Amino acid sequence: MRMSGAQAVIECLRKEDVEVVFGYPGGAVLTLYDALYESKFPHILPRHEQGAAHAADGYARATGKVGVCIATSGPGATNLVTGIATAYMDSIPMVAITGQVAVSLIGRDSFQEADVTGITTPITKHNYLVKDVKDLPRVFKEAFYIARTGRPGPVLIDIARDVFAAEIDFEYPGEVHLRGYQPIFEGDEEIIARVAEEISQAQRPVLFVGGGVNLADAAPYFRELVEYTNIPVISSLMGLGCLPDNHPQHFGMLGMHGTYAANMATTQTDLLIGLGVRFDDRVTGLVKDFASPAKIIHFDIDKAEINKNIVANIKVVGDL
Repeated sequence: MRMSGAQAVIECLRKEDVEVVFGYPGGAVLTLYDALYESKFPHILPRHEQGAAHAADGYARATGKVGVCIATSGPGATNLVTGIATAYMDSIPMVAITGQVAVSLIGRDSFQEADVTGITTPITKHNYLVKDVKDLPRVFKEAFYIARTGRPGPVLIDIARDVFAAEIDFEYPGEVHLRGYQPIFEGDEEIIARVAEEISQAQRPVLFVGGGVNLADAAPYFRELVEYTNIPVISSLMGLGCLPDNHPQHFGMLGMHGTYAANMATTQTDLLIGLGVRFDDRVTGLVKDFASPAKIIHFDIDKAEINKNIVANIKVVGDL
């Protein structure tokens, strides 16, 4: 079907089952906003682009779906940065769509031009600069796949303003082929068997639950595990909600803002089992003294988190 680049963006969002977008209009995305208005696509207008990014983040946390936000070029795009960084740190799936100056003006210090892909490289899983309308379907397919798979996170799509006006014979790809990006979904069965053996031999095991359990929609299974094994639970900030606060086995949040019971549990345990946590400094304090001399087992979908802050005795990489 023949359509404009702006209409193609709307179709891409529909193909990805996006129900609402959060955005603030500006010159570089006016063509996209015309398409949004004509299509009656659900849109929520904040009072600032930063609000759009935080709203998309909150929507993703509440629904488990990819949050989408829109901003114009230059200051509009840079105003998204804090919200994108928040989503990146907390592993929240988000796609940020920004307008850019026309292709012929890129790199010329044009009005409201900013190197948004350069700015957001450290705070996104991936980002794109789209200069050809033909690339839109592939880029959107890849962006949503990257945002929601593996360790979730934000992806930014920066689109030159003339791409929105260009025409395309729209066809959405059915599959994604990304060399070098291979999310890990299943853990090693032999290693998991070792974990079970360590748990059976431990005298004072403790489960340390993080946001990875919530992001994997594994909270019901986690509760089953807790009640079957009768192992005490401590939580990171992002792990709150995996188990009700009033559950008898929940000792509360760990770390400098945590409970006395949770912090004492790490000093008394002989086996600490981390599930979807990154062992950040607010939790560990002095690394050399953390949970010493307990054995540590670390489960995480992102192998880059394993041994980054705390060295684990057993490492399990996979979807929780």
